[in-house]
Order: sequence, then C-alpha cells, then structure tokens
Amino acid sequence: MTEPGRSTVLVIDDNEANRALAKAALEDEGHGVVLASSGGEGIEAFGRTRIDCVLLDVRMPGIDGFAVCQQLRRLPGGAEVPILFLTALRDVETFEMALTAGADDFLTKPVRPDELVARVDTSLKLRRMGRELREHAAVLRTQRDGMLRLHLQKERLMAFLVHDLKNPVSAMDLHAQFLLRDRGLSEDARASALQIRTEARRLNRMLLDLLDLSKADEGRLTPRPERVAIRPLFERVVAELAPLAEQREVTLRIEGEAVDFEVDADLMERMVANLVENAIRHAPARTTVRLEARAGAGGREVRVADAGKGIPAELRATVFDAFVQAPGGGVHRDAAGRGLGLAFCKLAAEAHGGRIEIEDGGPGATFSVRFPDDG
Repeated sequence: MTEPGRSTVLVIDDNEANRALAKAALEDEGHGVVLASSGGEGIEAFGRTRIDCVLLDVRMPGIDGFAVCQQLRRLPGGAEVPILFLTALRDVETFEMALTAGADDFLTKPVRPDELVARVDTSLKLRRMGRELREHAAVLRTQRDGMLRLHLQKERLMAFLVHDLKNPVSAMDLHAQFLLRDRGLSEDARASALQIRTEARRLNRMLLDLLDLSKADEGRLTPRPERVAIRPLFERVVAELAPLAEQREVTLRIEGEAVDFEVDADLMERMVANLVENAIRHAPARTTVRLEARAGAGGREVRVADAGKGIPAELRATVFDAFVQAPGGGVHRDAAGRGLGLAFCKLAAEAHGGRIEIEDGGPGATFSVRFPDDG
C-alpha cells in the first residue's frame, strides 16, 4: 500500500537494471513504485493497485509494450492514466506506433534519472488539471510530438549520411590509392588521383563531424582518452593535406615540442585536420601555416596559425557556430563556408574539458586549443 496522497508509478520493464534505476530515481522524489518484469505482470499489477502513472518498455518478451498499452487503456481507470513509453529504438515508426497505442509521452534510452522524474511529474500534473487546461496541454503535446518526430527524422538522416555515404567515399579513396600505385601514371593523372584522395578523406571527415555534432545535441558524445604523441599526429595531418597546400602554394610547418596528450585520438586528429584545412584555405599564396604543440603549467595546447586577413573581434563569438557563416567575402571563415569544421573543433575541445580561442596572428589568425593536464 502507498501513503495517502502519494503518486504511484508502475514500471514495466524486463530489464532488472532499468527497473532498479527508475525505482531509485522515483522513490528519491517521493513517489511510490510498483515493479513488473513483463507485460502480463504489469497488467495484473495495474488491476489490483491504484496506479497514477505507467512507465512502459517497448521491447519485452511475450506481450510487447504496444499491446500492453492498448490493454491498459481498456481497464477501469486506464483511459486517464498517463503512460510513458521507454525505448532504445530512436525511429519515427516506433514513435508513431507508441502514439497510436495510446502513449502520452515517449522517452528514448538511456534515460537520465532527472529527465525521467521530470517527465513523470509533468504527466501527473497534467492529469490533475481541469478540462480546459488539459485541452491547452493537448495542443502543446501535439506540438511537442511534432518536434520530436522531426528530431527523429533528423537522426535518421544523420545515420544515412554517415553509414550509407561513408562506404562509397571510402571506395573513392581506395581507388585513388590503386591509381597512385601505377608507376606509369602521368604527372597530371597522379596529381588528379592525389586530389581525389584529399577530397574523399575531407568528405569522410565532414560526415563524421556531422554525426558528432548530432551526438553532442543529445549529450551522447563521450571521448575515449588515450596517450597520443602529437608530432606523429601532426605529420599524418600534414601528409593528408599536402596536395591542398601545394595547390594553394602554402607551406605546412610543424613547430614546437614533442608533447603527449591524453585525448581521444580520432577526435583530436579530425580537430587538427579541420583547423589546418581552414588555415590553408585562408592563407595567401607563398605563406606558411604553422602547427605547434606546447606544454605548460596550465595544461597542454595545440596552435594552428596562418598569415591571412584574420578574424575581426566582433565575429569571433560566431565562427564556431554550426551552419553559420561570417559575412563578407574576404573574412576568415570555416573551411569552404560550410559551417561544420570549426563547430566540430569547439565541440571536440569542450568534450575534453578544454577550450578553443582565436588570437591575432599579426598578420593572420591563430587558433589555440587548450586542454587541462588531467585530460
């Protein structure tokens, strides 16, 4: 039995860890909790206990969450009880099926405890509202569902871009490598093959950057730190971007110390590549782009400097925003004006607990990425 006036939440999930997490989070906020490990057990619990809200997993052996929701709606009191679906499936079809089955809300796993409690509390408050307020809430819920539907469609597009386009891009790179192994290739054809390799690897980097920006929106981008020697990483980036630098008559130079960083190697290499590519595209012909690493009392630092026109102080707060281009044709902007590379650099720096800044190069701009010593 639950205390008078205290809300009781029925948690139906076949995963014991998920049930325990929900129980702990809800009980910490004063809710009573009833646990069920299957759809059938949940339906029985609903029939014998006063339930104020239901958390319902989608994928369960036997009766799945959609069928459970439909049966609960037909039980006495079931039409008015908020039912919140929990699912690891992040797709529009699952979302639409949940709404059709009678769901009031839709949470995707992994669910943060504070978010779970907030959504349960909101559902309970809506249940207690009068009819007129509930009608207004229904309008807001429809708008919210539309936004979530668009968000899930965006995630599907991201998955398509990364997973479906990555293979043909990799194939382009492999074919270019095959051509370069032909010793009889003319100089013009060799230069074209090198350019194909450069552009294919840049496109692959853009796809991964786009995916990471999407992950960051969901709080799902987590670096995997390891000890990384920065000079070999610099050398790989210089080798990758050498054809672009040669085409633009720009020299790439590695300076500074042989410093080790405790960072995610893939995120770090893509960040440096984006910064160097951006610098090459804005460096005047017959100038140098410098890559440098430093270690000091406050942490470790990567610096990429060019001798271009630089970035006005009033624009420095916006150049790291995704899909934002600085106005003016001659102003230093994200590589090729796409608004992704520099946004990713800021994301990668902050994911490591660091920060990225722009300094006057006198002439040009210097992008400085600082990492704390604890990685």
